[in-house]
Order: sequence, then C-alpha cells, then structure tokens
Amino acid sequence: MHILTGSDIFNKNFEGSVVTIGNFDGIHRGHGEIFRHLKLQSARLGLPSVVVTFEPHPLAVLAPEAAPALITTYNQKVALIAEAGIDCLTVIEFTAAFSRMTAESFVRDVLCRALGMRHIIIGHDYAFGRERQGNYETLARLGAECGFSLQDIEPVGEGDTIFSSSLARRLISSGDLPAATAILGRYHVISGQVVHGRQIGSKFGFPTANITTRNELIPPDGVYAVMVCVDDTLLQGACSIGTNPTFGEGERTIEVFLLDFSGQLYDRAIAICFVQRLREVRKFFDINDLIRAIEGDIAMTREILSGVNRDLIKPLLDVMPFGS
Repeated sequence: MHILTGSDIFNKNFEGSVVTIGNFDGIHRGHGEIFRHLKLQSARLGLPSVVVTFEPHPLAVLAPEAAPALITTYNQKVALIAEAGIDCLTVIEFTAAFSRMTAESFVRDVLCRALGMRHIIIGHDYAFGRERQGNYETLARLGAECGFSLQDIEPVGEGDTIFSSSLARRLISSGDLPAATAILGRYHVISGQVVHGRQIGSKFGFPTANITTRNELIPPDGVYAVMVCVDDTLLQGACSIGTNPTFGEGERTIEVFLLDFSGQLYDRAIAICFVQRLREVRKFFDINDLIRAIEGDIAMTREILSGVNRDLIKPLLDVMPFGS
C-alpha cells in the first residue's frame, strides 16, 4: 500500500481514483464494509482505491478536552488498512489552518485535483470540511459539476447494534471485551515494549512482563485472559492492569504473566490481545490468598483460551514510523 503524506498529497497523484474519507479509528466491521465497497468499485472502474484520513484526530486539535481515547494508534490503523487491501492511504495532517478549509475547496482541490476522484463512498451521515458543513448533498452537487459519482453506505450492524468507534470505545472502557470484539471483528490490542518493573511477581513465582505503550484506550483495572504475540510466536497469558494495591498503591501498570514461557523479554516488542475480563483488581491482606487467586486466574485463563478464536487475533505491533 502506498502512503501519501505532507505536501505530496497536493500534487496531482492520480488521473482517476475511487475514494473514501474518515477518521477510521479502530477499523471496525462497519469500516470493513466501506472498504469492501471501495474495492468493488475500484475493480469495476479499473481505478486505484484511496482511503483519506486525518492525523491527529480532528478533536485533538479543535477541542482537546473532548478528544476520545483512540482504539488504535496511527501505526496500527495503517496496518489494518493495508491488510484490507487498499491501494493508497492519504494521511492529511489535521491542523487549525486545515480545519478552516471549506468543504467545497477540500473536494475540488484535494479529492478531485490531487487525487483524481471519480467515485466517492461515504458512511451514513458523514460530514466534513469547515464546521462540518460538507455532507451528502454537498458531494452530490459537486459531483454533477466535477464529474464524480457518489455512494452512501447505510449503517452496518447486527440486530439493534450499529457498529461504531464510539460504541467500541465504551465497551472496552467498561471491560466488556467480548462485545467490543463483536464490533471490531478482532480482539482489542495493546502493543508496546517490555520494561523493568517492581519485579513483585518474580518474588513468589509469577514473573510478569511490564509494558509501556502508546495505545490510548486501555481497558479498566482488572485481570484479563489474553493472547500475546512475541516476535512471531503466540502465547497465552493473564494480564493485570492496576496499581498493585496489595503491595501499596503505585503507578498504574500493565503486566502480563505468560503461561508456559521462560525467557528474557526486556526491551522486546509485544502485542496483547484482550479476550475476556476475569475479575477486578483486589487488595489481598495475606500473600497466600494472593497466590491462590493468581492460581485461580491462571486456571480460568487456560479454560477460556482453550476455545480462543485465532481468526480474531491481530498482533498489531506499533513499530512503524509515521509516514513510512
């Protein structure tokens, strides 16, 4: 997949293309349906498929206090879009100056002149441009003038549930990982690097890997059954998120105990795929009670992960530099 960034975006990049626009946080199943239609039209018209997105999220610039914790990092989003089979990803740097561009200028100067848009696909009720004044009607009018066709994709969901990034965020934030998985089409992933911690677990036989991550959306404090990718190996694990209250309140940490694994992990990149929450974090007043609880967590983790759906495991490591 080719990636356009910076001033290269505003060159004449294509004589013709099929385009979709959005923030696409999480790349959930609704986004996947848009990409499916994008590729179908791309094949039908014999033109490259182009996804246009923004970095950072517009709210991070326009209203930082209202900006959501993102499901995926930029690099994870790029990896998922590439996996969807898109020909070109156009990443527009969202700034205060760019936010003042009118919807009409954006369509004429960026989508039509620079990207050669001949067909555009948008999600239902999508709005864009200065003060979100651009919409389906804007595109329909400009399409008649500029020579592109327009397709509006109805909301995608199951039953009464409409797939959306905001719903996935709420479910992850509440600890309902199975429901979030149903929307994302994969287990929620946190990736990062293993760093030195307090080494508390090692003292009583359960060494853990402490993770530092650039992921913003972390599940709530608790113990989770997880699948962990180390290099090209998938391992089962139990992940604890919290402040280790049994040993005195400390910083909030993400720690993983890998089942049936021995080896050195410091400074290595790993990805944690969250399958199910086991319990809340509790303060134990007896170390033996803590050990028994951990043993119970491990037994439950083995049971849950014995039926894990490997098709839902996407080990999205956040290692790719911006713009590469």
